[in-house]
Amino acid sequence: MRGPGGWWRRKTTPAKVETYTRWSFHFFGLIEVTVAGLTGFAQVDVGLAGVLCLAVVAHTALCLVTASQALDWTRGRRARPVRLLWALGGLTAALAAGALAFAEFRPGEKAATAVGSTFGVIVTFGVGIMTLGMDRRRQVAVLVCGFALGSGTGALLLGAPLAAAVVTVGTVLCGAGFLAFTSVFSVWLLNAVFELDEARETRARLAVAEERLRFGRDLHDVIGRNLAVIALKSELAVQLTRRERPEGVEQMIEVQRIARESQREVRDVVRGYREADLEAELTGARGVLDAAGIVCEVSGETAGLPARVQSALGWVVREATTNVLRHGAAERCAVTVRTTGERVVLTVENDGAAEASGTGGEASGGAAGGRGGSGLAGLRERLSAVDGTLEAGRADGGVFRVVARVPLGAGAGAEVTP
Repeated sequence: MRGPGGWWRRKTTPAKVETYTRWSFHFFGLIEVTVAGLTGFAQVDVGLAGVLCLAVVAHTALCLVTASQALDWTRGRRARPVRLLWALGGLTAALAAGALAFAEFRPGEKAATAVGSTFGVIVTFGVGIMTLGMDRRRQVAVLVCGFALGSGTGALLLGAPLAAAVVTVGTVLCGAGFLAFTSVFSVWLLNAVFELDEARETRARLAVAEERLRFGRDLHDVIGRNLAVIALKSELAVQLTRRERPEGVEQMIEVQRIARESQREVRDVVRGYREADLEAELTGARGVLDAAGIVCEVSGETAGLPARVQSALGWVVREATTNVLRHGAAERCAVTVRTTGERVVLTVENDGAAEASGTGGEASGGAAGGRGGSGLAGLRERLSAVDGTLEAGRADGGVFRVVARVPLGAGAGAEVTP
């Protein structure tokens, strides 16, 4: 049974930031309607209050649509909503001009106050939302200053005193400038989070590519020289055999010896590539998760464990850590190593519990035969070489759990197949 907050926990960090940003601007619409639309009912007659409320609601609806499409544009999902930006600018200017004219010619202090607050809120939120559709600071500055100067000029043309016009310019500059800065900063933060997430993915791919290059370089160093010697000695053996000289047999015996030696060296390289130190992997997992903002707790003792057991469990820690970073949306991760009788049990838990969190999304407590991904399949292959087992899936409390069990004395004489 998924909890009410499951949809949020299943989101990645960039998706959470984007959702937070979108709903923040939608909440601005609620503020606009509450402050400028509903407060008018307590200050003016019902007819005027209704007109103000309808104007604010129409402006708010256009702001919400523009904000949604402008944020999509910043993420590269649609073209810039130019028509909506112009429509919002025109409606904001028209409502602001009407509010100024009404406040100037309609007698009554309460009416002037209500219309004046409506003017300020409409201009502030209109300019702030339009800023989302701009990618240059100069455009933002021109927009804010243009509406501020236009408001002051309009007030002067309608007969307002100079002091009142200056106050109008300052009010628009402060209010619209603050919301414009908020919009610019929100877009910058959203893009920065997505770029950091892409950089993390790139770093992971580069690490894999670097490891492949290292492995290929080691194989080339081991095999290249031996293959060259085998080719030369085989050619020499052919020439000697054609001349019916007995040295050809000796050369083929030497070729056979070099081939067996090459096979042994390749196995050593692959074995070294597959081995992982458990303590080093635990330390690395804690450092990587802490750097990603995920609280990591490591408990248990690894000293004295056989090398093959440490190697197998080290790969479990490495794979589980990668899955927490790439697939889940975890905030906490706990790694526990304990010895029960003749068996070592490694448990990795995280509170992400996304479908892909375990590289395969098996059911809770899934055993080895589930429909796991290649990551879990590879881990089971490594653990089977030391008579170990692996379980991965969701557990109670909204956590994803990976449990590896390896006998202390199992697999001592086995040879891992490269």
